[in-house]
Amino acid sequence: MHDERHRTRVLSADDREVIAGRTLQHYEDNAEHFWEGTKDHDVEQNIQTLLDSISGAPPYRILDFGCGPGRDLIRLTALGHVPVGLDGAIAFVNMAREKSRCELWHQDFLALDLPGDHFDGVFANAALFHVPRQELGRVLRELWDSLKPDGVLFSSNPRGNNWEGWSGERYGCYHDLEEWRRHGEEAGFEEVRYYYRPPGKPRDQQPWLATVWRKIVRTTPADTPIPLSGRAHAQGSTWIRMSNGWSACDVRNQVGRFSLGQLLP
Repeated sequence: MHDERHRTRVLSADDREVIAGRTLQHYEDNAEHFWEGTKDHDVEQNIQTLLDSISGAPPYRILDFGCGPGRDLIRLTALGHVPVGLDGAIAFVNMAREKSRCELWHQDFLALDLPGDHFDGVFANAALFHVPRQELGRVLRELWDSLKPDGVLFSSNPRGNNWEGWSGERYGCYHDLEEWRRHGEEAGFEEVRYYYRPPGKPRDQQPWLATVWRKIVRTTPADTPIPLSGRAHAQGSTWIRMSNGWSACDVRNQVGRFSLGQLLP
């Protein structure tokens, strides 16, 4: 049963720890059952959508974000690519390493440590909905940073009416298309396409929203004024996308425009 559908209070560090710990513990406790229940799920449409959206010649280096027990790592490897799996549940990391023989990273979604400009694509299938709304912009920016220029983020999440809270022992945030678009755009991504899943069903029988995003890097001459409408927001500051990553600055005393040099729109 769902609760806390319209969370408005600010999550404390303790709240975030509980959300991550309790959700991950659910997956730790049910790892084998999860594998048996999902190993035959058909997500070929999602995998091919990601691969078809990446420019350049394969093989591609792909981050399987929230890889679970390794089903999609196995498929990506079979297609000739070089996937790296990331998951917060150590049981999943161990299972995925054994089943796929891929490189695996054990990282909490809320405490990522990713290399910059490293991946051609990020495959986030049924993963990012576990990130609380308050933290989503930061996590998306970290994924943006991890992608090479023109790299692609694929995300598929259960959709909803923009509420978040607990569903049993798992925390989730259920966005509609417009809300999800806002988060993606504010993180600096450019939308490529979207669709609902499973294919061939009426919309009310398509609970999954799939979106494809591209990392676009645009440089501008130094001291070029940039409209504030082009900024991305973070709690307590304004995040400006710069040539060397993201920088937080206080623009409350500016009147609609600012000039910091080498800013990106």
